[in-house]
Amino acid sequence: MNTQHRQILQDYRQSGVSLLEVLISIVVLTVGLLGTAHMQTTGLVNNQRAYQRSQATLLAYDIADRMRANSASINNYLTSYMELEDAEAQENCKSTESCTSANMAENDLFEWNVALATDLRGVNGLITLSGETYMISIAWDDNNDGATDDTDPNFQVSFKL
Repeated sequence: MNTQHRQILQDYRQSGVSLLEVLISIVVLTVGLLGTAHMQTTGLVNNQRAYQRSQATLLAYDIADRMRANSASINNYLTSYMELEDAEAQENCKSTESCTSANMAENDLFEWNVALATDLRGVNGLITLSGETYMISIAWDDNNDGATDDTDPNFQVSFKL
């Protein structure tokens, strides 16, 4: 009887161990899945930031190429000459035959402003001249705080004619 009583007590003490092992396994699995979800989210955010930086690069070089192609009115591209928001589409600039170089510059600024607003959030584009060097600067709201400030990236490209 003593051996049988000991066996029953030993079985009773072991009865909750497998349930405890299952609970610990679920906690470990949950922590692993949360870590994986966090890595996925971080990857998506960084991918979006890289895309925006690529768009800013393409747009800066786009307007630089347009300025070089229309060097007769290159100073009409400066934002001190005309704010981007003030530029209007020029209907006669669908072809170069009936478009003056000044109208082409305004049309290029209009198209560039539309592309900036379409591709980047809270964007500020600026074209300046310092000496003989033209500077194109694009800043956008990368951290989604509703303002484009010093915490947001700023892509700049400069060139001389």
